[in-house]
Amino acid sequence: MRVGTFVLAAQFPGQGQGEALHRAVRSVEVAEEAGLDSVWLAEHHFVPYGVCPSAVTLAALLLGRTSRIRVGTAVSVLPTAHPVTLGEQAALLHLTSGGRFTLGVGRGGPWVDLEVFGSGLSAYEHGFPESLDLLLRWLREARVSAQGDRFAFREVAVVPRADELLREKPSGPEVVVACTSPNSVRVAAERGLPMLLGMHCGDEDKAEMVNLWRTHARAAGHSPAAVAGAAHVSAGVAQIGDSAADASEQLTKAMPGWLKQGLDAHVTVDGRHRAMRDPVAYTEMLCGLHPVGSPRLAADRLAATAERTGITRFALLVEGSGDLATTEENVRRLGAEVLPLLT
Repeated sequence: MRVGTFVLAAQFPGQGQGEALHRAVRSVEVAEEAGLDSVWLAEHHFVPYGVCPSAVTLAALLLGRTSRIRVGTAVSVLPTAHPVTLGEQAALLHLTSGGRFTLGVGRGGPWVDLEVFGSGLSAYEHGFPESLDLLLRWLREARVSAQGDRFAFREVAVVPRADELLREKPSGPEVVVACTSPNSVRVAAERGLPMLLGMHCGDEDKAEMVNLWRTHARAAGHSPAAVAGAAHVSAGVAQIGDSAADASEQLTKAMPGWLKQGLDAHVTVDGRHRAMRDPVAYTEMLCGLHPVGSPRLAADRLAATAERTGITRFALLVEGSGDLATTEENVRRLGAEVLPLLT
């Protein structure tokens, strides 16, 4: 089982943006010290829900500050990024980190980001498969051209080549796809790419998505070994306390204010109404689904999710208290008190 952290660089009410970013960076440094497997970095634009606008940029900083832990994006949003630019950045991080970088990609949402970056609503509604395929070709081939609806250019050389890290066994960076719908599951499965499943999903929903992924992957001709060995990632929340009540109290005091401030700031590009979750009810739901409680309870919930879904990689939000010292303690307890119960 591979347990990592999920970092949003969340700006809680009353905090500055630099404070949120400092807590994010420190949580990763402590995660490496605590023996965790990985860190996954979110990106958002124009909202305090998360103040990191470029997950690959923050990944570069953190890969330079660490020596062992894997660093991934969760996710880089393809509709607002050029896939060649993102592919070049991913190759650079993959090569210079010795293969410790994972590129997570997703569709994002119908937010005003699409207007600001000039990609338009169609890039979100229809363009994800084209962008994903161009990105994958860039990470796997020596020369690439494009003749698609959104991207068209003459053949150019891929520099640097992401698959030159291990010459005896060429391999580029791992690519993971955030999946929130049956269609996105199909897109990932047809390409044989593992899924990143959101923290709002319970084990039953995640198990259904894994089964659907397997069905589509087999239909696309992927080998039984590849289907069985797909390393999907389950996102969740982790807060380690002396009891479930103590851990839940830390989150229910802090998270609703952050969620309301952050989620209310989202603006749709076309004015469509987007119903936001009730922050208190959502926090309580997360506490009930994920490893929030004593070390024993946390380990049991992680083990139960693995057993029910077949997923053995976890990206756990550890900054839900909004406090730097509490976040650091949470990460240390996750490494020192929960991990030993899982091995």
